[in-house]
Amino acid sequence: MQKIPQVSHDVLDFLRATDTCTVSNAIEAFNVRMRNEGYILDAARCLFPKLPPIAGYAVTGRIRTTAPPISGLSYYQNVEWWEFVAGIPGPKIIALADMDKAPGTGAFVGEIHAQISKALGCVGYISNGAVRDVPAVEAIGFQCFAGSVCVSHAYGHMVEFGEPIEIGCLKIQTGDLLHADLHGVQKVPLQIAPDLPAAAAKIIAREAHLINLCKKPGFSIEKLAAALRS
Repeated sequence: MQKIPQVSHDVLDFLRATDTCTVSNAIEAFNVRMRNEGYILDAARCLFPKLPPIAGYAVTGRIRTTAPPISGLSYYQNVEWWEFVAGIPGPKIIALADMDKAPGTGAFVGEIHAQISKALGCVGYISNGAVRDVPAVEAIGFQCFAGSVCVSHAYGHMVEFGEPIEIGCLKIQTGDLLHADLHGVQKVPLQIAPDLPAAAAKIIAREAHLINLCKKPGFSIEKLAAALRS
């Protein structure tokens, strides 16, 4: 199994139990990146917003669907790709950049690919390309973030895997810790990951105080300003 930096089970449990907005706020408290960086913009939307947040280590690759591969037409027959996925510690999230001029011409992931991925310890899929078999994929609890949905897998095939990719302005490398829910996908800096639960707890408490203030009779700008200064 390929060695990558990992976080504790407690951190993974925290991410799976916490929405991405709260985690994003917690990350901001450490000033490790610009506030307009670290998450996917536009290129992929959550297909199953009722599913809970997911967290896992990225498994990267590049795909095409508009032209036939050199050998084998079936998009799930690339054993080398599956061996690579199996070699990454779980939980893991597949992140594939569709390199076609028209991303989403075909869907690389459908019911079969999702079932194989889940059997190998993957909890979700991220791509600027397309997904199909949407009800079946949702039924097995395999979260997907994609640019579109499509009726066909067309000529979906793997071009390369294991290399750094970019989806929606987010650069992703194999082994990156990803966190995602109905709001989108973000990368969690490993160096501060152990400190995020405590930071998030402080933010949640502060927000709860402000919300309670807004609900109380006699709310005023003066009281709000005092609470914001505290």
